[in-house]
Amino acid sequence: MDPNGSIDDKCENRLYIGNLDLRITEAALLKMFSPYGKIVTEDFLWHTRGPKRGEPRGFAFIQYSTKEEAKLAKEKMHGKLACGRPLVVRLASERYALETADSSKKATGEGHKLHLTSGSGQTSRSAKIAAIKNKLKSLEEDNSKIKKQKKGDNIS
Repeated sequence: MDPNGSIDDKCENRLYIGNLDLRITEAALLKMFSPYGKIVTEDFLWHTRGPKRGEPRGFAFIQYSTKEEAKLAKEKMHGKLACGRPLVVRLASERYALETADSSKKATGEGHKLHLTSGSGQTSRSAKIAAIKNKLKSLEEDNSKIKKQKKGDNIS
């Protein structure tokens, strides 16, 4: 994103590919997406730490030479099954716009509303975090009520 607040041209040529089966390789991904145009760059993301280090993260980015090629690939590949899983294919600028919308909701005080599903129908990470925080808060409140009751019982 440039300083003026607009998304740069690179994002319009760049696709986010999600819900990748862990058996899909970089070569297979390139083979699936190369019929739709000239691929300039490909970023296949891997776990860099922890027990899953060296394993694929389940998503990648591909940049085409033109936005028309990227849009064509998006239209043809979104929802297509790969190793039994439907691919989630979006323009990287769309993904960025979704993240920006989520953060602006939080900034305007609408963040307390739970955003339960991501594009793939699974519970989103932020929704899980919010649910855990709410649960902890309620447990702490319950715990403090119990302590107050016990103190009251001991005094009587």
